[in-house]
Amino acid sequence: MNKIKLGGTVVHPIQLASRLSKFISSSFKSFNMSPTVLHLRSEDKPLEHRSALTPTTTKALIDAGYVVNIEKSPVRIFDDEEFSAVGATLVPTGSWRDAPKEHIIVGLKELPEETFPLKHTSVQFAHCYKGQGGWEEVLARFPRGGGTLLDLEFLQDPATGRRVAAFGYQAGFSGSALALKNWAWQLTHPGEPLAGVESYPNEDALIADVKKDLEAGRAKAGRDPRVIVIGALGRCGRGAVDLCLKAGLPAEQILKWDMAETAKGGPFREIAESDIFVNCIYLASKIPHFVNIDSLKEPGRQLSVVCDVSADTTNPFNPVPIYTIATTFSNPTVPVDGLEDPPLSVISIDHLPSLLPRESSESFSNDLLPYLLKLNDWQNDPVWAGAYKLFQEKVATLPKEALN
Repeated sequence: MNKIKLGGTVVHPIQLASRLSKFISSSFKSFNMSPTVLHLRSEDKPLEHRSALTPTTTKALIDAGYVVNIEKSPVRIFDDEEFSAVGATLVPTGSWRDAPKEHIIVGLKELPEETFPLKHTSVQFAHCYKGQGGWEEVLARFPRGGGTLLDLEFLQDPATGRRVAAFGYQAGFSGSALALKNWAWQLTHPGEPLAGVESYPNEDALIADVKKDLEAGRAKAGRDPRVIVIGALGRCGRGAVDLCLKAGLPAEQILKWDMAETAKGGPFREIAESDIFVNCIYLASKIPHFVNIDSLKEPGRQLSVVCDVSADTTNPFNPVPIYTIATTFSNPTVPVDGLEDPPLSVISIDHLPSLLPRESSESFSNDLLPYLLKLNDWQNDPVWAGAYKLFQEKVATLPKEALN
């Protein structure tokens, strides 16, 4: 290979390439090409153990050049040391509030109910785009502080309109598990609300627990429950059906409904004639009620358990308008007043996947990773840009007084 004379010095081509590489690298640094910093906050919602980032996805981000700050968390399913072991920097719990404006704040569930303006770009589920109660106060904090909300619920592939990452399968799976547990509990503990539940270390432990409860319910009822799942063809519905099958419920005891079955409009007698109703639809517009109080007061009702996986308690379009509050893992059910024979209770927990926090987090974060890797230029990525466009559209609907 010929040598090259450079400024009076003879240089081997490989040495020249090395020098050029170092020069280009230093030039980029001199133009303030500092790495993008992601800041994972500790979740504040009670019994929320999931995480938007996992040690696996954090390592992938660090390998790609990101700086990742991880708030120490007493509730996250992953130990702090699992993150520091892959190169993340541990920072104090709640320190996102004082992080530099250019840091991107990553979380899952909604922020605590505070009022100070938000200055950061925040990646999270905010639950304020569908007319939920208090949506104005939640959303207005971002424009008031010059911040941006990139809502995880609305990250969509522009070519298909499908969400790029979702907890739907795990939500349906966990909701169906609690619904079967509640059916059995009503039989073995009549008159008592379902006892509080905690997260499970893995799917096998959850299935074993549901099988035990289902067997106890069968012994009392002398039969299997009939379950109707609406939205059965979607991610959430598939999760609900799979749990029933893995728990040992015969396939013929599961009614799998989707758009074709509900096209005629409710209320539906088939729901009232089932023991358990698991609602798995994603709703953004008004449709006829699937059930309502009047339809459930008609003679012949068998229904005793409703699990509304969407849990949009304050959504004006809710097709299951028989309850008004969100339930929790500590108090999983709420009774429906005026329905006694049999009693009817509703499960409306809005973070059901946290019943299986490690598996839910791994699945969601892995699906989200290709898009997390584009956060260093999110304005020019069609998925993030779509979320930003929606944010701007929703901000434009805020009443003026909310922005003061």
